[in-house]
Amino acid sequence: MVTITDIAAATGVSATTVSNVIHGRSNRVSQETVQKINDAIKALGYTPNMSARALVSRQSRVVGFINHIIPTSDYNPMDDPFTSTFMGIIEKALRENGYYLMVRNVASSEELLALLSNWNLDGLFVMNVFRGEFFDTLNSLDIPVVLIDGYITNERVSNVGLEDRKGCYLATKYLIDHGHRRIVFSSPPFPEEGVVHERFEGYRDALSEAGIPYDESLAIMTELDYDCYREAAKRIVELPGVTGIVTTADVLAAGLIIHLRSFHKSCPKDYSIVGFDDITLAKLVTPPLTTVRQDMGLKGSIAVDIMLKKLEGEPARHTNVTLPTELVVRESVINVTNEG
Repeated sequence: MVTITDIAAATGVSATTVSNVIHGRSNRVSQETVQKINDAIKALGYTPNMSARALVSRQSRVVGFINHIIPTSDYNPMDDPFTSTFMGIIEKALRENGYYLMVRNVASSEELLALLSNWNLDGLFVMNVFRGEFFDTLNSLDIPVVLIDGYITNERVSNVGLEDRKGCYLATKYLIDHGHRRIVFSSPPFPEEGVVHERFEGYRDALSEAGIPYDESLAIMTELDYDCYREAAKRIVELPGVTGIVTTADVLAAGLIIHLRSFHKSCPKDYSIVGFDDITLAKLVTPPLTTVRQDMGLKGSIAVDIMLKKLEGEPARHTNVTLPTELVVRESVINVTNEG
């Protein structure tokens, strides 16, 4: 069996240096040396003994990614391109620092505590958290917790989020500036706080600024599911005078574009549509989607940086981060000012 000492002998560095690189503590090691060690690890076929390491250090080098949802038989959260893409970004950043990622959907505090009693997780990333019992449980844990898109301020629990309200304001204002007055807001059902609620408030901000009264009938809620998109499209077609649609996810916007065609309606001729996130799908759908961009790579790297600092007992430079959004203009919106 190849050991750390073998890697040190092959590369001409100390066993301590090799250990630091393997454990992701390479900030004081030159890139050239890191590459030399990694090349030797690959060439010699070294495999770290994770079980022995965990017993000695009480660390598993495993970080959980918890999606706080109530699962249903017909909904797979990994079907959401944003969720799966973002988890991939987190996994890559952790892997490069010697950690492993465990993904789990958890519906309740009891499920979370059962998970932690069976697995020695070093830390947790958590999505879809609101005030209440579940957050109180997270707040009581003695391991690092980093929320993704949480709207809870707390000294112990960190958060990496987004200018959600501003993003949806920009999307709605863009439609208004192109002559649209009857604008649908389409999203998953949402509570009175959190990401989607903030985006809803941004939609209302833009309407208010333009002197357009909010019309509750133009708020179309739908689950992120292919068949549900068709029902949402049907409801939109039945609304009089609608020319614009703001959505809270690119996948929802794409679903509406596809299903509107079954009602002999098209984008942007009949409906101008704006998405949110700027995932790869936004560039592949026809027409290419005007959308609100968030930098998922930056978001993931900051979240991992905060987590690593916490795991290493170092103070993170920022523990509550709000990242900017920007509108990306493509071809799914037209000007209707002079129509009719």
